[in-house]
Amino acid sequence: MSSSPVTHLSALQLADSAFPSGRYTLSHGLEPLVQSGAVPATIPALQQLLVDCLRLSAGPVDGTAVACAHSSYELAVAVDRRLTAVKLTTEARNGSIRTGKALLDTARTFVDDPELDAYAALVRDGATAGHHAVVLGLLSASIGLTAQEAVAGELYAFAANFTSAAVRLGLADHQVAQRILHGSRTALAEVADQATQEAGRRGVSSVAGYTPALDLMSMRHEVAEVRLFAN
Repeated sequence: MSSSPVTHLSALQLADSAFPSGRYTLSHGLEPLVQSGAVPATIPALQQLLVDCLRLSAGPVDGTAVACAHSSYELAVAVDRRLTAVKLTTEARNGSIRTGKALLDTARTFVDDPELDAYAALVRDGATAGHHAVVLGLLSASIGLTAQEAVAGELYAFAANFTSAAVRLGLADHQVAQRILHGSRTALAEVADQATQEAGRRGVSSVAGYTPALDLMSMRHEVAEVRLFAN
């Protein structure tokens, strides 16, 4: 069952780039790839890179984590631990936790939910990490979104942030960025559906990705002399 129009508006709010979670500071590995000269500034290359990131990382890692956290509050800490384990680089882990805590702090100013409050207490006490995907999963369940809607919102926010980073890195203008985002929508929907199904079948063990090139680029980025983004 899909959400109501009011709940749908809440989903749009959470996926909005203006939401103060700090995701605009992340390039999701695009900046170090650009620094290495590995990304041609063409629409097909950028769109394929975005789709690859969705299929190999954002979907099977953060997407499945959103769905798992959405399904059960009791899974939240386990999903946090899993994300800390599978996000292999310091930049990836720190970015996920920093934006997760910002999302949690802001959301609790307008969402009244005992489970969200209990989770926030665990984060505050250092009992769990507070990864962005876990917070979003719990929050989405609280406001009435389905798991698939929550995952799709997470992946759309990732894609929008990726194309915004491409603009700021000089790889694309705003119109090209929108063409890339529009052209990726079918793949995004497919990845969201797959991530939701995998989470339902395999639970927390479904949270896993495989992007060795991005991981290596992220490690290089940590010691780069010049950086525009946090990852």
